[in-house]
Amino acid sequence: MDLPFRDELALMPDLRHRLRQLRWFRATFRGSAKVVSDTFGVRFEIDEAKLTRAFLDWVEVMEAQKGFAAVDRADFIVFAAGLVLRELIRQAPAREISGLSQLIETDSNAGTLEIIRFWPEGFLYTNYCVSVISAIHEQEFGSAPSIDKCADDLRTWWSYRENVTEMPAYAVAFLDRFLGAEPNWITPDRAQSRQAMQRALGSSRASDAIRRL
Repeated sequence: MDLPFRDELALMPDLRHRLRQLRWFRATFRGSAKVVSDTFGVRFEIDEAKLTRAFLDWVEVMEAQKGFAAVDRADFIVFAAGLVLRELIRQAPAREISGLSQLIETDSNAGTLEIIRFWPEGFLYTNYCVSVISAIHEQEFGSAPSIDKCADDLRTWWSYRENVTEMPAYAVAFLDRFLGAEPNWITPDRAQSRQAMQRALGSSRASDAIRRL
């Protein structure tokens, strides 16, 4: 998956905390949409009211589980981005308005263009969230997580779109899959059910942290 907005995000100081503010969330999402448009040729209309609702709903859900950041901060960053993806899919603030018939094709992006043609809005939401994860991990841990090859597989995106249409929480699981982690398909939007959290909770320090939640 190409991440044309990742480097721009990575230049923003203290990105993880800035994205918890509505104005930065809205600005970076709009910036991502512009860069995706400039890179691939597809253009979007952004509904600011829906984007704001997605942010506010995300903050409410994320705040209720933020204590798990003390258990495994790296995994919680991925989980929090998965919750963002869930809310973007639920609220649907973006709408493709032009460009699908004249996408910018290069020697290396044919697979990406297939995905954009199939689900332009889903590509935008997912690309934004993966870019955020990559940039924050780069800032905080010095390296970004690898992206699994299934993220470029149109068949996976067929399943992704079909499943999140029925259950938006599956967005968290598919994001994990795109990043090469084992998804939790039963309760994907519960931090304590994640494999990384369960492993971390096996240590005494993590157990102490969870008792303070």
